[in-house]
Amino acid sequence: MLPTFDALILNHMVQHFPTHFNASFAALADATRRGVLDQLARGDASITDLADKFAMTLTGMKKHVGVLEQAGLVTTEKVGRVRTCRIGPCRLEEEMEWIARYRQRWDARFEALDGVIDELKRQEKARGRKKRK
Repeated sequence: MLPTFDALILNHMVQHFPTHFNASFAALADATRRGVLDQLARGDASITDLADKFAMTLTGMKKHVGVLEQAGLVTTEKVGRVRTCRIGPCRLEEEMEWIARYRQRWDARFEALDGVIDELKRQEKARGRKKRK
């Protein structure tokens, strides 16, 4: 079945990001997963070690590690009965560039707001001098 013409229309008002952005931000959205990344930045760890560190079940930790692995933030290797986790190949460079663009926009807005506040303060001081005369 061929798609209808309506299905082929691209909404240009919607921003389209690479799918790995969604996986990266979803993985980083959870405090436990951010903690796992912090822990793995110090050194490799087994899922059992991570589960103990975060006081959770093995099943729960496996799910968290799976989300991180899908995003490329963590890799795992199974040797015997032990699954070892380490920091993955994803360096979040594109995500950091995206965040930096928004930071620049917010910085510009705050600078403009500072200018408005400074101008209002200047006007208020000027009115105060006029009333004293």
